[in-house]
Amino acid sequence: MGVYPYITASIILQVLTPVIPQLRELSREGGEAGRRTLNRYTHYLTVPLAILQGWALLNTLELQGAITGIGLGGGEWMNTTTIILCMTATTMLLVWMGEIVTEKGIGNGISLIIFAGIVASLPQTAGQMWALRDQAFQVTMLVAMMLIIIFVVVIFNEAQRRVPVQYGRSVFRGGQMYRQTGASFIPLRVNAAGMIPLIFAFSIVTLPATIAHLPRGPEQQQLHSSGSDPYWALIFVLTVGFTFFYALVVHNQQNLAENLQRNGGFVPGIRPGQPTREYLMRIVLRITWAGAIFLGVIAITPWIANLITNLEASLTLIQSTSMIIMVGVALDTMRQLEAQLMMRNYEGFVRS
Repeated sequence: MGVYPYITASIILQVLTPVIPQLRELSREGGEAGRRTLNRYTHYLTVPLAILQGWALLNTLELQGAITGIGLGGGEWMNTTTIILCMTATTMLLVWMGEIVTEKGIGNGISLIIFAGIVASLPQTAGQMWALRDQAFQVTMLVAMMLIIIFVVVIFNEAQRRVPVQYGRSVFRGGQMYRQTGASFIPLRVNAAGMIPLIFAFSIVTLPATIAHLPRGPEQQQLHSSGSDPYWALIFVLTVGFTFFYALVVHNQQNLAENLQRNGGFVPGIRPGQPTREYLMRIVLRITWAGAIFLGVIAITPWIANLITNLEASLTLIQSTSMIIMVGVALDTMRQLEAQLMMRNYEGFVRS
């Protein structure tokens, strides 16, 4: 299961923070102690989520015929309980290792663990492509599409709308008070939601298939088949919807208008307070359209690649979520390294 139960718990806490007053207060005014409390709540939530995901995974493997003797009746409950507890303990061990990396190393440790898991699967992906060498033209097109996707992901991950901001402050000079103004900007990211809407969308669509031993009719089987058009249409719609939802949640948590007013900042031509809040919200909604459509198209790239190359293997070779994670972690780690080099008065390895 890796650290994905922890990722799910983090997403749930982020969504619940603006809804539950106690969590909202911890996020806004708790400081370092509040952050640690929220992190502890995330750990508490990770354990039951890991148990549920482990149970669902065992049921899936049993339905596929990979394992037998899974259940809670007779003498099977001991084996089942042992396996689930081992899987949960391994997940929590990885979470602990990730937090140690975050504290002692460079970058986010949890993201680096996910990145390492994705990179570890690349040789297998290369082997699958080599097995299709008799269809060289289609495989070449598939590789070209993957490179184009990575290029587009980098562009959208770095794209931002800079809202100009001015700060007014008073200083004493020569026994008199002068008012100085400084110009800055608020960087509103086009893809503020990252890969979270994709995780939401795929989780919602595959949820009915993970319910243990529920009979499904032909229509449901067609809907949940990863090669069907309704499946990918639903993925696109859910990804776009979750992108707007999560982007608005993140924007409301930041309280940009209140923070600007508190620090003496203002957007030129916009009154502080509620007008600034409405102005920023309009900008967020406009740029989120680009981010939502981008994520929606990225989510269905396996289906698009299958249509273009006519390779059924493209549905498994191209993993949109993995590409976004890899690009995001690589860029974030590069920024962390650059910051460390600049702090030590080195030139760095990225020149603007």
